[in-house]
Amino acid sequence: MTPTKETLKAAIINVLKNIYDPEIPVNIYDLGLIYGIELDDDLNAKITMTMTAPDCPEAEYMFEEVKQMVAGVEGLKSVDVDLTFNPPWSFENLSDEVKLELGFM
Repeated sequence: MTPTKETLKAAIINVLKNIYDPEIPVNIYDLGLIYGIELDDDLNAKITMTMTAPDCPEAEYMFEEVKQMVAGVEGLKSVDVDLTFNPPWSFENLSDEVKLELGFM
């Protein structure tokens, strides 16, 4: 059975929730580093992400980890990861769950 865009997006999110920021013990999805996940009709994924700071020393490592881990999602044809700093990341990007966990709520 061919996977749907919805099941693939859920699988991608699951993968992203298993990649942690090395400086903050929170996964990159709930940390708000993922700005967008798009799937085209051919099941090619495009992920737009950011870092907590433009000079993040782990940027290259995290970028490659996202690309490699998401590429392992069964059913995807390809993965393209775009790194952006517009808009800049802020604590507002944190999920409510993480804000509560870190004492911001």
